[in-house]
Amino acid sequence: MNKTNVTPPNRKSLLFSNLQDLATIVLGIMIYAVGFTVFILPHHIVIGGMAGFSSLIFYASGELLPVAAVMYGTNILLLLCGFKYLGKGFVLRTIFGTTILSLLIGFMEGYFTSHPPLISSAPMSVMTGAVLLGIGIGLYYSHHGTTGGTDIVAAIMSHKSNISMGRVMMIIDFSIVALSFFLPFDGDMEQRVQARTQTIIYGWVAIFIYSWLADKYLAQGKQTVQFIILSDKWEEIANRITHETGRGVTTWEGQGYWTGEKRKLMLIWCRQIDTYNIFRIVKETDENAYITNSTVRSVYGNGFDQLKTKKK
Repeated sequence: MNKTNVTPPNRKSLLFSNLQDLATIVLGIMIYAVGFTVFILPHHIVIGGMAGFSSLIFYASGELLPVAAVMYGTNILLLLCGFKYLGKGFVLRTIFGTTILSLLIGFMEGYFTSHPPLISSAPMSVMTGAVLLGIGIGLYYSHHGTTGGTDIVAAIMSHKSNISMGRVMMIIDFSIVALSFFLPFDGDMEQRVQARTQTIIYGWVAIFIYSWLADKYLAQGKQTVQFIILSDKWEEIANRITHETGRGVTTWEGQGYWTGEKRKLMLIWCRQIDTYNIFRIVKETDENAYITNSTVRSVYGNGFDQLKTKKK
């Protein structure tokens, strides 16, 4: 098979792509900060991640240690402890993400913890916050952003054992919420059980909602699509797809059984987000082209997913 040469992106387009990633990461962190600080923290609900751990310390200290300060300090400490297991890029992205998130939460938490909740109903407020958390996480994860926390612990654990990062994060998140049972409480054990069971369930439900939404968002962005295109104007189509979408085009010879005519077939693998542009390019170039479009379970290699195997 012959593969057309892909022109490397110029500096201007690379800079624009990086700025777009940066803006999306910041937007995702902002949405996360609003969802947590405005809708979850005022109801004294402990969720997973570093936000949940920092909430535990905040409530255990009688609200003397701010969530933002605990979050930032703990993240930096975790980075120092696990630096040798983490890549330089991961560390820099984590410092950037946790700095932005801590500043935003620190700016808002004083007001929202000292005033009545914006939504008085705890279940409705928690669900609203969890939806915003899921959207925020999906946004900044999809553009290679991170805010640290359980990500750091999970990344270290994945180097030390065969346990997947997702499983480590799930165990840590559910454990953080369960620990909220032991927070200071005015009342006897029966009252504590009744009150804390409710808040723990809210926290676990929030974890489920924002994890599910984030996974759906990330899966949609990573969904791989396969095109097979048959056209007399294959060279023009291949050139446009390569330069306008950045996706490679593989060509091979096909031959019609009845006519015996030889024609070029094109094979393209791309992400779901690229499908509209490819359809548009083909339609604009050759309305008589034949196109097949199908979902591919996964593609491993340069520009797609990285093939990973478990350690022995």
